[in-house]
Amino acid sequence: MSEFDDLMKQKAVALKYNPDKNGAPVIVASGMGYLAERITETAMAAGVPVYEDDSLATLLTQLQLGAEIPMELYQAIVDIYLYFLGYIPEKEQELPEEEDSEEGDLGNEEEIPD
Repeated sequence: MSEFDDLMKQKAVALKYNPDKNGAPVIVASGMGYLAERITETAMAAGVPVYEDDSLATLLTQLQLGAEIPMELYQAIVDIYLYFLGYIPEKEQELPEEEDSEEGDLGNEEEIPD
């Protein structure tokens, strides 16, 4: 199989969650192939954690941008959020202890590209 074929099989989805605006995480970016690669690269460059799950990505790429994830996928998304609770971007790991305690709030919005 060629590199092109491998690239075309890639899928990525970025989610954003704001409990003040939405009842569930919302799809803010979705793509396959080169676009999936760019979504992942952009997330990594911004320090957004990336989680790989091809089955879940396949389901989520079928939804429209701006759509809330369906209730049937809540548990899968919760599992990913739980996985990342211990995630600390490299920039925050280097902060002195007193500054790190001030940065403890993760905010209301999170993105998880797949």
